[in-house]
Amino acid sequence: MDKLVANISASAVKTYKPHWNPCVGAGRANEALRANWLEQMELAHRECGFKRVRFHGLFHNDMFVYRQNDDGTVTYNFQYIDELFDRLLDMGVQPFIELGFVPQDLASNDGLVFWWKGNSCPPNDYEKWGQLVGKFTEHVIARYGIDEVLTWYFEVWNEPNLEPFFHGTKSQYFELYRVSANVIKAIDPRLMVGGPSTSNFVPDARFDGETEDLSQHQTVTRAEDLDSLDWKPVWLEQFLDFCSKNKLPVDFVTTHPYPTDWAFDEHGTGQKLTRGVNATATDLALLRKIIDESEFPNAEIHLTEWSSSSSPRDFTHDYLQAATFVAKANIDSIGCVDSLSYWTFTDVFEESGAGDTAFHGGFGMINFQGIPKPTFHTYRLLNTLGTEVLEHTESGMITRDPASGKISALAYHYPPEVTQTIPGSYESRAVAEETLATGEATELVFELTGLPANAPLVLEVVDQEHGDALSAWKKMGSPEPLSREQTAHLKAAAKATKLKTYTADESGNFNLSLTVNPWSLISLRQI
Repeated sequence: MDKLVANISASAVKTYKPHWNPCVGAGRANEALRANWLEQMELAHRECGFKRVRFHGLFHNDMFVYRQNDDGTVTYNFQYIDELFDRLLDMGVQPFIELGFVPQDLASNDGLVFWWKGNSCPPNDYEKWGQLVGKFTEHVIARYGIDEVLTWYFEVWNEPNLEPFFHGTKSQYFELYRVSANVIKAIDPRLMVGGPSTSNFVPDARFDGETEDLSQHQTVTRAEDLDSLDWKPVWLEQFLDFCSKNKLPVDFVTTHPYPTDWAFDEHGTGQKLTRGVNATATDLALLRKIIDESEFPNAEIHLTEWSSSSSPRDFTHDYLQAATFVAKANIDSIGCVDSLSYWTFTDVFEESGAGDTAFHGGFGMINFQGIPKPTFHTYRLLNTLGTEVLEHTESGMITRDPASGKISALAYHYPPEVTQTIPGSYESRAVAEETLATGEATELVFELTGLPANAPLVLEVVDQEHGDALSAWKKMGSPEPLSREQTAHLKAAAKATKLKTYTADESGNFNLSLTVNPWSLISLRQI
């Protein structure tokens, strides 16, 4: 049994800035021009409070931003970007700028990534790359105003340490950053630029050289206990050292702390490994320490991709346990970073092509048809929390809103039998189903004092019977493809969380004991 106990008039244990809603991820820029993407973005913004969205492919050929003409002149065309940014800003969402990939006419070779063939090579002319970055930056300032753009973030590239995403070397990326940062700061030194946008944390020397050394993976593949290893962010300290020595600005740092490692053993066989349940909180605390002790102690920390795994075909993404993991990892890491951006809000996502089925294990917290998954509820309920912490235990947190004085709690049952971050389920749903069936029910007790007399509260529960679209789909016989009526039914089922109202007594006390099934989410809010 666990207790969440708080006197709502007591001093806060700590205050914090939420790091779960400043940004969320999406696939690529061109996907964001579609009606269902925009509808889902508006839903995620309205319900979950996401303030920014980051995506790949801003300079990809399908956005038509850059063309070299036969006479040597260059045509810049930002109409597609304008259409996207206009719609985002009109709904109250800012773009988190990822500068990449390289337009085909600027590519040094034909290194491509994803189904949509993003060119991830270094530019064939760094001066022309700088001119593109400069023209783009000047354009958005002219269109949206300097006061607006000063609140944006300009991140240089995506995961340059991994060959699929950057067919170049570490030194080439550092030069790309130097050129980009200097161009942006020359336009206005107040504009915010950062990197290195690397993936992931590793405990070995695989990324110490100019390119990845696969032989170093054996540190991981031979380890008996992954969590006994010394996991560190890739390139970050070298990047900060390079910027310090070359007097380059770093307004924020970015990296992608997926709690997994795709490692190869000595026979070249790939292994998809999952770290312990506390890996995210441990990694974020380390990032905070590294930045605090660096030459850039005031740099913000934005983790521009994160999920339980880095696979767009992991059936676990659709399950209840993914929602519970996201709640626990976020709550356990408050106060460390400025943003932890969930990858992604939508299954309108085509890195591996389109998903074949409605629930195909896509990254999104909303599926292609617009059906919210349990993880959507996690972010919706995180968005109800106040910024003053009154109680924090292994089972959740009680908070208070400083403006209204009202309390909001979020609790969860992450079974102690699962000592890992939730394991991925890649080939079938078998592992996800086994994980879902793990654990026993437990007792959760809320004890609140100091409430107004007869104060109303609402209890909301997300479990396999309430608000779980995948569970409802399975009960329907797992139909494929979904009819319009089935889609409407599943959208309704996804919204149908369990709600019950209570009142405090005349002395302002409130006590509630609940039996909580494994992987359940429980929200208690003063209304």
